Amino acid sequence: MEQLSAEELLAQYTGGKRDFEPIDLSEVYLFQADLRKINLNSSKLRGTYLPYANLSGANLRQAQLEAADLGDAQLYEANLSEANLQGANLSRANLRYANLRSANLSGVNLQGADLHYADLSYADLRYANLSRANLEQANLEGAQLAGSNLFRAQQIDLSKALFDRTTIFPDGYRGDSSFG
Repeated sequence: MEQLSAEELLAQYTGGKRDFEPIDLSEVYLFQADLRKINLNSSKLRGTYLPYANLSGANLRQAQLEAADLGDAQLYEANLSEANLQGANLSRANLRYANLRSANLSGVNLQGADLHYADLSYADLRYANLSRANLEQANLEGAQLAGSNLFRAQQIDLSKALFDRTTIFPDGYRGDSSFG
């Protein structure tokens, strides 16, 4: 797997290249990078620094993003299905319409994230921080929420999600299927 520096990646992207699968961008500094519609399928981005990056429409399917920092990133319509984001920071990220189906999001910080219409079906969200996240129309079918923090999460439907007594529920949770 080819390893690229931030400068090499950005130069190639600026030159029109969009298909980079798979490459190693572990620990690379890409603060505020504009990488819309980039293809990083099956790439390594462990510990990569991407706050405020624009990855709208990006293909990050099966990417390894453990401990990556994607705080305040734009991930609108991004494909993160089957990606490993364990321990990553996605606080305040825009994940509207993102595909996170079967992704490993255990221990992820999604505090204040916008997950409108996101597909989180069968995702592992154990011990994730979803406090203040907006989950309006998000698909949580089969999502694992044991130990997750949903305090003040908005517009959430847990009717098809899996949770246990360690899950911290939002204000107003009455044991029915939805609240917000």
